[in-house]
Amino acid sequence: MNVFTLNLTNENVTLTAYIPDLSPEMPNMDRKKAILVIPGGAYKFCSDREAEPVALKFLSMGYAAFILRYSLNEDSAFPKPLNDAEEAIELMRKNADEWHIYPDKIAAIGFSAGGHLTAAVSTMGRVRPNAQILGYPCILEKIGAILATPIPGLDKEVDDKTPPAFIFAAYEDGAVPIENSLEYARALRQKKVPFEMHIYQTGYHGFSTAEKSVYDRESDYEYNAHCKNWFDMCITWLEKLFG
Repeated sequence: MNVFTLNLTNENVTLTAYIPDLSPEMPNMDRKKAILVIPGGAYKFCSDREAEPVALKFLSMGYAAFILRYSLNEDSAFPKPLNDAEEAIELMRKNADEWHIYPDKIAAIGFSAGGHLTAAVSTMGRVRPNAQILGYPCILEKIGAILATPIPGLDKEVDDKTPPAFIFAAYEDGAVPIENSLEYARALRQKKVPFEMHIYQTGYHGFSTAEKSVYDRESDYEYNAHCKNWFDMCITWLEKLFG
């Protein structure tokens, strides 16, 4: 596997690539679908448990994975983070041949504030991913009160160029209410953008892959373990979309 990190234009912004090696034993894997992972963290930090653990899950399914660590805190006012996501996607498409990925089969996945950035590049970006995956995303303008900076409300930005979406969240999420997911889904429906959505009745905010490795307490894992099937459902959805 080829692992490397690129510095992007904005200060302290990086794109880390995980590109599986080619092998003559797997001729059908000479070019791969790609996933851009955008961690959460309230635009104050990039959560490690929503970064590499997520990338590794997609790597295990044959995807090339890229982690974007974007502009934060005093640098997080829009459009800086949006520019970071646009630049990451542009790099992935520009280097598609060298990195052995399909330029038209790039999905972006984001969690919480990273879900906001994923939805932002999917609705407002000059370049956009081919699919968006949103985990308990921040969407509504009013949720900016708990973030590092005010944010644009993305339920107002959906258009006919917005890519299909897979959304998952928990009803009891006390940090980012599910109204964020529901209103975004409503906007997608109004613009006839296809989507699939799963709302778990129970689950803490920030459950990530919901695997034991992302928790520091056994009780947290046990409480959120039922949420882990979002990944299998997401892969099934992506395979139908990308073929």
